[in-house]
This record gives sequence, C-alpha cells and structure tokens, in this order.
Amino acid sequence: MYTSFFGFKYKPFQLTPDPEFLFLSRSHKKALTFLNYGIADNSGFILLTGEIGTGKTTILRSMIKNIPQDVKLARINNTKVSSEQLISMINEDFGIDVKGLDKTQLLSKLSNFLIDQYAQGGRSMIIIDEAQNLSSDLLEEIRLLSNLETDKSKLLQIILVGQPELNLKLGRRELEQLRQRITVSTHISPLIKDEMDSYIKYRLKIAGNETAVTFEEGVMDAIYDFSKGVPRLINIVCDFALLAAFTDGKKVFDTGLIQEVIQDLVDARPVTKLAAIKAGEVINPEKSEEIDKALASMHVRLRNLEAIIHDMQKMNPVSDTDKNTKLLALMNVLQTYQPDSQSPGDNKFLTNIKETILSKKEDELLKMEKEIIEKDSILNKRKEKLSNSLTRIQE
Repeated sequence: MYTSFFGFKYKPFQLTPDPEFLFLSRSHKKALTFLNYGIADNSGFILLTGEIGTGKTTILRSMIKNIPQDVKLARINNTKVSSEQLISMINEDFGIDVKGLDKTQLLSKLSNFLIDQYAQGGRSMIIIDEAQNLSSDLLEEIRLLSNLETDKSKLLQIILVGQPELNLKLGRRELEQLRQRITVSTHISPLIKDEMDSYIKYRLKIAGNETAVTFEEGVMDAIYDFSKGVPRLINIVCDFALLAAFTDGKKVFDTGLIQEVIQDLVDARPVTKLAAIKAGEVINPEKSEEIDKALASMHVRLRNLEAIIHDMQKMNPVSDTDKNTKLLALMNVLQTYQPDSQSPGDNKFLTNIKETILSKKEDELLKMEKEIIEKDSILNKRKEKLSNSLTRIQE
C-alpha cells in the first residue's frame, strides 16, 4: 500500500524470513559462521537456539541457500508428533515412499537411503525446527539415527533449532549422550541499540530507499525500549509506523507517531504485550531478578532430587548413616521459596507468569517426594523380611 509513496521496491519490514534482508549483527554473524563451519566439517549434531523473533529461521534459510549441492536435506517444522510420525516425515522430505510402512520398515528405508547417498558421494542432513517441543524419548530416537557412520564420516548430519528451553531439556540426565554429541552450538541474541539503528537503515536500503523516512530525536530510543532489540518486534512497530505516516501523508517519524503506534500494538496484539510491559517503568528489577534466581535454584533442586531418586532405584541396602544423609538432602531440596510481598509498583503480569512456573515446579517436587517415600517403604519392608528370614535360619 505504502511502497510507492516511500519509493520502495518491497516492503522493508515484512515478517517473512527473507534471507535477502538478513542483517548480520555480531550475534547473527557468529551463528551463521558456526553453522557453515559445522556443515563444512560434517559435524554430527549442531545446535542453534534463540528467543522468539530473533531471526533463527532467516539464518537457516540463508544457510540453506549456500549448502553444497551434494547434500540432501530434510526439514521438520512440526515437532508435536509421535515417534513413527517423525520418522515418516523425515522419510517423506527425503523423497522416500512411506505408504503402508510401519516404523521398523520406515527406519530400514531411511538407513538404506543414507547408505546409498554416502556410496554416491553425497551427504544427508536433517534440520529440526522448534526442537524444544520434542520429548526426551524423541530426542533420544534422533540421537540413535546418528549412529550410522563410517570410520571417518557421519552418514547423517542433524541440526536442532529451538528456543532457549531446548538447552534446559538437553541438560537432563537421560539426554547426556545426545548432549555430548553436539559439536557445534550457538545462540542468537537480540540486537543492541546501535545494531538496531543500523538494522532499520539496512532494511530500508534493501527495500530500495534508505532515506525514505526521517527519524526525529528519541524515535529510535522508543522503538528499542519497546522491542528490546528483537528483530520481529522491530519489524512490527516499523511496519505500522510506515502505514501511519503514509495515512498522515508525511515521511517523518516523530515520537508522537511512534508512541501512538506502540500503544495501538499493545492494545491489539497480545504477542507484543510482554515486550511493552518489559519496557515499562513500573518494573521492579530487584523483584524480577529475585524470581529469576528462584527459578534457577528450583531447576538445580529438581536435578538434585532426580539424582537421589536414581540412586534409590538401584535398591542397594543402605546404612542408617546413608539414609539420614539422603533425608537431609531431601529436606534441602524440598525447601520452598517464599517471595516477599509485592510492592504496588511491581509488574504483576511478569511476576504471575514466573510464580505459576514456580508452582508447577513445586508440584513436581512433591510428586517426586511421594515416589521416594514409597520406595523407602519398599526398602524397609524388604529389610524387615530379610531380617525375619535370617532370624528363622539362626533358630
């Protein structure tokens, strides 16, 4: 609508991940370099993470444009699937017929395909987007797919892409083997303020007119306060600002226009509300930091509890001293975090989200505590039964 008014060939802030508009900030340049290195080195597993809207898909599309022609690529975007569905989707993307095949046959077909590709001098690659949604069992199955290899080379290269939660999931004990196989790992961060200024001008230039808009003092600061340097949010606010300026028949972004656009976005687009709240002056940084630390502590306590359960599952006889040590460990693990009362200026929206997460973690701890009590009861019964048997034998 506004492209001819501003002299653009394309919309500069469209949300589609177009590699032509890829702006190489320090973080994006590092990520792309790491990905290209991992592909050239034929690394088994590559990990790419980043917050929502930071440009993971754009980086991937830029990388895909430059992968060698001998690489056969399968890309998976739907990760809320069963094991058989996942293998079927991988096979389909490789061009393998999947009709009427069960899981065993699907795996056999995939193995034969990978071997044939290698025999012909080619390579095979799977890119799994939104990998944070995969269960631990599915991630383990993906690891097993990578077991096909020669003495000097992998037959299959796998790139896992996801939000930061994926790193937490990979930190679980049961996924240690997969974690150790990740040879290249990189994270995309939001833009810093100076990078955001260059990012906006770069997109205007690629669209066909770098000087299409004049930015008055304070406008860039307002955009950054709203977006926190997340490219998708920058694109949203700038696209609506161009439309608002076009409606007013002017080619100037002033603070009044930007603030009006941001307010409209906050009211109309839930996806941007959290960004706007983060930019507000009502946030209590100490409160937010306190909850972040509590969440981190909760994660550590959960892992400690898992270790205790794992130890007890071995069902080895334990001495009273060992038992007391375990009980003390449990008491430390199950200590609950009680946040101080909120001050009127606290950000209730952000706090409620994080306290909900805390509540869920506490429920997990209580469930694990119940399991331990049950296992401890079983151990005591076995010891009592063994003791009675020994007494009868001695008599």
